[in-house]
Amino acid sequence: MVKFTRCFIFLMVCAVCVAVGNKACAQFNDSTFYHTAFQSTGSINKTRDGTAYLLNNGLKFNVKRKDVSLNFNNSWIYGKQNRNLTNNDFSSSLDFNLYKSIPHFYYWGLANYNTSYSLKINNQLLTGAGIAYSIFDSANAYLNLSEGVLFDSSDLMLANNIRDEYTTFRNSLRLQFRFNINDRIVIDGSNFLQNSFERGNDFNIRSTTNLSFKVQKWLALTTSLNYNRVNRTLSENLLFTYGLTLEKWF
Repeated sequence: MVKFTRCFIFLMVCAVCVAVGNKACAQFNDSTFYHTAFQSTGSINKTRDGTAYLLNNGLKFNVKRKDVSLNFNNSWIYGKQNRNLTNNDFSSSLDFNLYKSIPHFYYWGLANYNTSYSLKINNQLLTGAGIAYSIFDSANAYLNLSEGVLFDSSDLMLANNIRDEYTTFRNSLRLQFRFNINDRIVIDGSNFLQNSFERGNDFNIRSTTNLSFKVQKWLALTTSLNYNRVNRTLSENLLFTYGLTLEKWF
């Protein structure tokens, strides 16, 4: 975990330094309000002792107007090792942002549903709201920090197959970024730390970082690094995959 954190911080610093110094084409603008993308990545490892494979698929749709934006994100991770299931993880989220306050500040609301074999989540529903501040917000550099409160209704599997159905309120801290370097290299990601207000050892960590090399405006070669931890179930995963991203701005 320490090595992963150091690597992530190093990647972030390099991305900021390079991206701020380069120009990139605009994305959302006065005539472009919609964005859709499909990402399919994976990995296969076949040896004399067995075979392991992992598929990571994501679909997103974004709408942005002057005063409001809407984001719909879905992901499904499926994997097996030596014919044994390792991942069957699904997440779907819908969030909106309202830009009606101080410049660079906005309000957000979120509804998120998760189920995860690897993290021992039978069902989880998160809903909440908060505020966010954009440190950078330009065509080639976006860095955003947000804070809010979530209501968590979960059905989990604890140690010794003990089923745990409970609710709690969480503090949600998020760091989100996207850097576009000469419209060829895109580094983007989001990182969440969600602590329960009631229990100090009840926290969730979610981190996603993507590195894409554009082949065409609509096609990119992508590598994706995902880290997730649900401390209540003592479960975590670290996934590195590679594949393609197809996207369209209109």
